[in-house]
Amino acid sequence: MNLIEQLIAIVGTDNVLTATNDTAPYLTDWRGRYRGAARGVVRPASTQEVSAVVQTCRQAGVAMVPQGGNTSLCGASVPDNKGDAVVISLSRMNKIRAIDPTNNTLTAEAGCVLHAVQQAALEAGRLFPLSLAAEGSCQLGGNLSTNAGGVQVLRYGNTRELTLGLEVVLANGEIWNGLRGLRKDNSGYDLKQLFIGAEGTLGIITAAVMRLFPLPRATATAWLAIDSPQAAVRVLNGLQTAFGATLTACELLSDIALGLVLKNIPGTQAPVTSSPWYLLIELSGAGEERALTTALEAFLAESLESETISDAVLAQSGEQAKRLWALRENIGEAQKIEGLSIKHDISVPVSRISEFIQRADAALKHAFPEIRIVAFGHVGDGNLHYNQSKPEALENAAFIAAQPDVNHIVHDIVDTLGGSISAEHGIGQLKRSEILRYKSAVEMDMMRSIKQALDPQGLMNPGKVHSVFPIQT
Repeated sequence: MNLIEQLIAIVGTDNVLTATNDTAPYLTDWRGRYRGAARGVVRPASTQEVSAVVQTCRQAGVAMVPQGGNTSLCGASVPDNKGDAVVISLSRMNKIRAIDPTNNTLTAEAGCVLHAVQQAALEAGRLFPLSLAAEGSCQLGGNLSTNAGGVQVLRYGNTRELTLGLEVVLANGEIWNGLRGLRKDNSGYDLKQLFIGAEGTLGIITAAVMRLFPLPRATATAWLAIDSPQAAVRVLNGLQTAFGATLTACELLSDIALGLVLKNIPGTQAPVTSSPWYLLIELSGAGEERALTTALEAFLAESLESETISDAVLAQSGEQAKRLWALRENIGEAQKIEGLSIKHDISVPVSRISEFIQRADAALKHAFPEIRIVAFGHVGDGNLHYNQSKPEALENAAFIAAQPDVNHIVHDIVDTLGGSISAEHGIGQLKRSEILRYKSAVEMDMMRSIKQALDPQGLMNPGKVHSVFPIQT
């Protein structure tokens, strides 16, 4: 049998896609930036089928591209244009295997949509706090493979901190069962950490044990108008001092970012008077909601009096809070409607956020007059999405060609401030050459050694992260 026939024998005719119309959605990334080709798309329904697919591809020397919801912003989830790889879609592996409310854990397969994991936790009276704009379509395996962050990292941590155990199909087809719901396990290397954030280049995550938390009984959400990122950090510090761990989220966005949402997303409206910058904050806790709201009202009144903020609106209902969050969560969609843009997902120490924005803005505007900078992100953990385009959409196709120069300006400043060029989106195809500029030789050698040990043939998601690494076969 040829390769396609062997794959059909494993997963069935309906789950090996080769027709152009059938494979097209799997070969283009969400942004429309990357388009690839493949021999076919395979959709296994179990870990055993994933194992058999990997063994078959390995024996044939065929590259494999694991894929979840295909919402990657760095091109990690689609193949290159050579057409000789096989896409392995985990979408049929969408079962919640177990929930243990007493242990505060949930075991789910990699193809579970993030929103479904959140709902399963909610039905068990628990909170799964990973939350991001794509939660209605992204899948848990992709979240794990990119170490997704989202809006509640400030309180609960990244996906890495939310993961207790993994099940992984290795590059040779063997299955590693590390599905342990333990907070303490000091019995050797913490192997799961190798696969979290590896973007499918070391193996295929098929299931995970995730941490759950008690449901907060009270929440309070507010939108603040501020004059600068420096003011945002002052407000953040004040909130942390006043509310401690009750502060769940603190999101910064520019008036330019909000303007794109108001322009492109129907039914949206500005919540406060126009300001250069805004903060969206959320508190949550186990106390009474009225007490939490009253405490936040007092904090906002004091901030207005001291002119730390210029305006504010406090959500009076869950529906109002959702509308405020929709303004933040729709920034990515609003940018997509505007056309291609140069995107950066950077992190710096919280204390250097204002300096980064000032320096990067000045350098970019000097090098590229009339540039439009869309800045927003998770000020509470130092992660900013810092994107560039031209005001006229038709100019952006040409502007994209300037990406190497734009990257060097932005990333060099990030590096001098002790930051990272990838906070939560990964490397994918987008930044695979950039890491060579900012990773030390020691780091690169260690990464090469890990890749060589776990995927000596270089078949796992080639062209992503490790495409710049020489793999000895």
